[in-house]
Amino acid sequence: MTSAMLPGLSGLQAGTIYGIGRNYAAHARELNNPVPSRPVIFTKPAGSLTFDGTVHIPPFVKNPHYEAEVVVAIGARGKDITPAEAPEWIAGYGLGIDVTARDIQQQLKEKSHPWFLAKGLDTFAPVSAFVAADQISDPAGLLFTLDVNGERRQNGDTSLMQFPIRELVATLSQYVTLMPGDMIFTGTPEGVGKLNHGDILHASLESGLITLDVEIVHQN
Repeated sequence: MTSAMLPGLSGLQAGTIYGIGRNYAAHARELNNPVPSRPVIFTKPAGSLTFDGTVHIPPFVKNPHYEAEVVVAIGARGKDITPAEAPEWIAGYGLGIDVTARDIQQQLKEKSHPWFLAKGLDTFAPVSAFVAADQISDPAGLLFTLDVNGERRQNGDTSLMQFPIRELVATLSQYVTLMPGDMIFTGTPEGVGKLNHGDILHASLESGLITLDVEIVHQN
């Protein structure tokens, strides 16, 4: 919830959650989507945020998917930030899983409706603790992974982003005023797949610098 503090970043209260769709070309292609020419931006509501490691899948969701992502935490109010200035506004980096009701998303896409209802369900944005930005030497070359039940499913490298982190911060700030505690889910690489009851997810950034462990619970 918005009253939550961002773990690892003293004094920062969770704010708006921004998501970036199709930021890795291989992921766009695996879902038969076009590679965008500009960032695809959506939001997730406060109720989707969770730090307790459990994702609850409601019974009407038939095809929930995992999408492991690097998450950027904003540290200061900012508007019309340039890409060169963007690092000054980044407080830290973490990991998140953008849980997506793929069946609902497909229905919405067919009607050209926003993805909100597929992305914004309660607990559909589990997030790790954050590491301070000054602990990351090269955010443009971060490596991250996702294992499901001990099996490697996703390998990510931020150097393969269509729109680098600096550009995402700058683009968002052209349209909205970024606030301390805002988070940007920066996109997922290829390898997404269905979540089943009891699945255990383990995400890791830079060989364990940050980790995120999540259990999937399907509600009856």
